[in-house]
Amino acid sequence: MAWTDLGLTLVARIFGAALMLEVARYLLVDPPGRDQRAYAAFSPRLDHGDGAIVKAQQALHRSAGRGDTTRSLAAEAGLEERTFLRRFQKVTGLTPTEYRQHIRIARAREPLERSNLTIDQIAWEVGYEDPGAFRKIFHKILGLTPGEYRQRFRVG
Repeated sequence: MAWTDLGLTLVARIFGAALMLEVARYLLVDPPGRDQRAYAAFSPRLDHGDGAIVKAQQALHRSAGRGDTTRSLAAEAGLEERTFLRRFQKVTGLTPTEYRQHIRIARAREPLERSNLTIDQIAWEVGYEDPGAFRKIFHKILGLTPGEYRQRFRVG
């Protein structure tokens, strides 16, 4: 949809923001600058070549981001904790905590789309004891609250 963003941006620069918004409404598209994070799936790279970190990533995915501590992940990788943290962030672009959060939020998307469970129940199922923390992290990662996500992507 980059062409619509370009077209609407040109309309805004030449004719002003009011006309751009009117054209966007007419075309039934969002104005430029909309956030695309909610559409992206979490698909971490496992082909980065660091076998020790791949073991830790696989452990995180097996446990669905629950119960793993940095110490246990470092042990799984066969590395000292500081070395593990440095290498993990270098190859994944995330800290182990952020990676764990991405796994949990990715797991929460399907029940938000397809079930009638409450947001608190979904938060609990994916490993959050505090639904408020779940909501905050969900918004940070996807740019929408769980309720907004459900409203936008609900199936059936």
